[in-house]
Amino acid sequence: MTIGGMTVEAKSGASALNFVRGATGPLIGLILLCAFLSLSTDTFLTVRNFLNVMDQVTVLGVMAVGMTLVILIGGIDLSVGSVLALSGMVMGYLGNNLGWPFGIAIVIALMVSAVCGAVSGLMVTRLNMPAFIATLAMMSIARGVASIITNGEQIVGFPDWFSNLAIIRHFGFLTVTVAVMIVIVAVAWIVLTFRPSGRALYAIGGSAEVARLAGINVRETTLLVYTLCALAAGLAGVILSARLDSAQPSSGIGYELDTIAAVVIGGASLSGGIGGIGGTVVGVLIIGFLRNGLNLLQVSPFIQQVIIGIVIAVAVAADTVRRKHK
Repeated sequence: MTIGGMTVEAKSGASALNFVRGATGPLIGLILLCAFLSLSTDTFLTVRNFLNVMDQVTVLGVMAVGMTLVILIGGIDLSVGSVLALSGMVMGYLGNNLGWPFGIAIVIALMVSAVCGAVSGLMVTRLNMPAFIATLAMMSIARGVASIITNGEQIVGFPDWFSNLAIIRHFGFLTVTVAVMIVIVAVAWIVLTFRPSGRALYAIGGSAEVARLAGINVRETTLLVYTLCALAAGLAGVILSARLDSAQPSSGIGYELDTIAAVVIGGASLSGGIGGIGGTVVGVLIIGFLRNGLNLLQVSPFIQQVIIGIVIAVAVAADTVRRKHK
């Protein structure tokens, strides 16, 4: 398929040669960060610490994959943190409070999350609401419903098999939750790299009107993208509940900012059409290693917020300079 004079299949084949294509700068930054932290603390460059970081970034990694799809089409989703909380509360309420089979509770929680994304997508595509406003409204709605479910109380104590998904390391290093993140990353990369449906997201982000004239159903694709983003947030809520052995209506506050930051730090453009899963993975690792290293260096959490904010500002500034140069 040819869009704007560009053969999608040819570009896809070239993209397959490099998982982090377009994210060379962030990758160099990640390497320099790891080198600095390795020299600054003896405990950073250890297998145990690396495994801990992988466990810690799982939730962010899953959410960032969904956010990448949204940002690629030039959208934004501010509701992912609230959807994360809602998913955990629905799962906990059905499984613990009502006594439903926990597997069914998980499935329904994911379905509720997908519905939230579909509603946001409909507001964007059918009501022509700005994505910022539509997802801001959904952020408030989902957070409110999450609190209403148990009147603001947390749900504690899930089945052992569920909590063990985030605890037991298979083959000595891999938990099920980390494996789920890796699979999601791999599938998303394959779709964006090799499938026309994935390349269509880049076309929409570049110009929705040109994409429409090229035969892409922009409305349907946009609706699907927001649904998948919310579904990823719901899955992240399930993973977080497994890690904490609890579900709280206050979970996920501020996660939407971290998620957007990871995608932008990885080289994606907020204007759409530029980015990729490889870059997002680099962005997630930068945030994960940065926080881990600052904790090992015993840096105040308040100072950590300042540092991460500066990193986000630099990443966005770099994107602005890059677009002006082009």
